[in-house]
Amino acid sequence: QFSFQENGWGASLAERLARKCDVVNRGLSGYNTRWAKLILPRLISKSTGAESTVAVTIFFGANDSALKDLNPKQHVPLEEYAANLKSMIQYLKSVDITEDRIILITPPPLQESAWEKECLAKGDKLNRRNATTGEYAQACVQVARDCGTDVLDLWTLMQKNQDFSSYLSDGLHLSTKGNSFLAAQLWSCLEKKLSALPSLLPYWRDVDHTNPEASLL
Repeated sequence: QFSFQENGWGASLAERLARKCDVVNRGLSGYNTRWAKLILPRLISKSTGAESTVAVTIFFGANDSALKDLNPKQHVPLEEYAANLKSMIQYLKSVDITEDRIILITPPPLQESAWEKECLAKGDKLNRRNATTGEYAQACVQVARDCGTDVLDLWTLMQKNQDFSSYLSDGLHLSTKGNSFLAAQLWSCLEKKLSALPSLLPYWRDVDHTNPEASLL
């Protein structure tokens, strides 16, 4: 949901793809795969125009991996998380969005000390662990392998830089730098899929101003 805020990764992609294709944001803050699986048919259907869909990203895990005892509302067990991802991929295939157009994104790493401050400010205990989030990230990568989709392992990539805290605004959500990182990594996956897309309508200098109909119709 936050990907279209200022400097968000979705907004960055939309800017890159102006006059190529529309970037549609269907992110829902706080949701997990259990809920997303149920509403996916409402968000994407055959009538949405599968033949004109060039890519779909599925980005879940940060909420599913919340600790069951401390955050039972968002928590989804690891095995169910993997099954839910597979179910969403199967649904997309059923509406003719093939696996080569699907990109799974793992949850980013969790910076526990920063997120603990957020939790304590609300009177809660630390309700997530980075190691647990890593298990969900691994499961996401495995689902991609099993189903033949692309995957962006954000959890691993962000931790290659040992101090990954700058990628997160509060230990959990992406900062401006984190959004830029995700946009750049995702563009590497998308570029080969989208590089052949034609531009919508000619560049203005190429329009015949004496006979615009010949250029535009």
